[in-house]
Amino acid sequence: MDTRHLEAFRAVIETGSMSGAAVVLSKSQPAISNLITRLEDELGVALFKRRKGKLEATPEAALFFEEVRRTLGVLERTVQVARDLKRLKSGTLSLASQPGLATYVLPPIIARILKRWPDGTARFITRSSPTVRDLGRIDAFDIGFAELPIESPASVIDIFEIECVCVLPKGHPAARHRVLTPQLLDGVPFISLYADHFLHEAIERAFAEAGAQLKMAAHVEFFGTACALVMESVGVTIVDQSTGAHFEKIGLVVRPFAPRLFYRYAMFQPTRRPLSRIAIDFVAEFKRVTAAAPGVRGDASSPGRRG
Repeated sequence: MDTRHLEAFRAVIETGSMSGAAVVLSKSQPAISNLITRLEDELGVALFKRRKGKLEATPEAALFFEEVRRTLGVLERTVQVARDLKRLKSGTLSLASQPGLATYVLPPIIARILKRWPDGTARFITRSSPTVRDLGRIDAFDIGFAELPIESPASVIDIFEIECVCVLPKGHPAARHRVLTPQLLDGVPFISLYADHFLHEAIERAFAEAGAQLKMAAHVEFFGTACALVMESVGVTIVDQSTGAHFEKIGLVVRPFAPRLFYRYAMFQPTRRPLSRIAIDFVAEFKRVTAAAPGVRGDASSPGRRG
């Protein structure tokens, strides 16, 4: 069935006449009449009748119109999306990330991408790293961010490591030091990620090697939660530099920590199928921003702790 026949039929219904349809479609009235006749022949039913000099749609035409309207609407939207994609104006970008990146790092990057893609759409899934990896197995997003390991068949795009900092309440005695060490935090109430997390293990190792006591006040799942507890003077914490920078703006004290500790994560895609144009643009922008950020390294291959 030729779409020209359907377009002519829709135009006749909407304008109420062959002449009106001819104007809308920039065709002659005989051409419109011919298209309608061919459509009726193909369907085997009459779509219009003349009554008192006026064109009147048959009951069959009324039923057929609803399907034609939906079909042409889908087709026109598809054509428009294809045109927008060609002009790099449309696309959907689906991301999954642990809360720290989704809250403190990704929003300004997404904002820049959407300015370049005015008809684009971004969708966030914010979950823990294990859940992001699980969602990757069912292709629930285009690009994910999670701690290692990333299992096959997912394809790792890049691995990043970001230097960690110590976060303290304002006025804390240790804040007078420019660089904090395990000895300076000996016996100080401490907030850390859960016990089997690689960063917690690195912190434990640093304190043990220094002969200092790591006095645990709380175990949490996310860096943001740890900093929120610091704001309540529960203790001090060590988090990635991006999270630390955010909480420094709202009143906490941030200091470098020695020995240097690094938080590592991967940017990956669930499958090896080619990325969309908007996703490629996002990956390039994320790498550009990360390369310019202090304390962050891309394509990291080192372990979670460096001396």
